[in-house]
Amino acid sequence: MAAGVAALSSPSAWSQNLEDTIYLDLKDGRVVIRLRPDLAPNHVKRIKELTRKGFYDGIVFHRVIRGFMAQTGDPTGTGTGGSGQKLKAEFSNARHLRGTVSMARAQSPDSADSQFFICFDDASFLDGQYTIWGEVTDGMQFVDLIKKGAGQSGAVTDPDKIVKMQVAADAKGK
Repeated sequence: MAAGVAALSSPSAWSQNLEDTIYLDLKDGRVVIRLRPDLAPNHVKRIKELTRKGFYDGIVFHRVIRGFMAQTGDPTGTGTGGSGQKLKAEFSNARHLRGTVSMARAQSPDSADSQFFICFDDASFLDGQYTIWGEVTDGMQFVDLIKKGAGQSGAVTDPDKIVKMQVAADAKGK
C-alpha cells in the first residue's frame, strides 16, 4: 500500500487479484486500483466492461479540484457525456478517503454512468452519497500530478488524459 493512501479493508485479505485490479496509465506513471466488488458489484462489472472495450483510453480529466478530486470518464470531455448506461446506486458505509475511486453522478442517485473520480484527500461529506468501486493501492503520486483546473468548477484547460486503462489480468507484460 502506498504511503498516505488509506485502505478500505485489510490488504492481507486481498493479494492483488489481477481480475479485480485496474492499471490506469497516466503521463507520469501507472496507478494501480484495487476494485471493490464487495461494495459495488454492478459498478465494478460495468467499469471492467468499459475498460475492456478501451472506452477510457484517451479520455481527459475534465474536472480537477486541488485538495479534492480528479474526475474523468466523459468521452465528450465536457462533464455531460457518458457511455449511455445508467447504473443503480450501490452506496455503502465505506469512506471517501485519499485514493478512493468513486462514481460521479447527476442529482439522481441512480444516474452514474461512466464518469468517476479519484479523491486527492479525505472527502467525508461524500460518504453514503456516491458509489465507491475502488481504491488506489499504488501510484497515488501520479494522481497528485494530474493538471488541476481553475476556480470552484475545476474545469481544466488542455487537460491531462488517461493514456491507457486496463484490467490487470488482460495486461501484456503485467
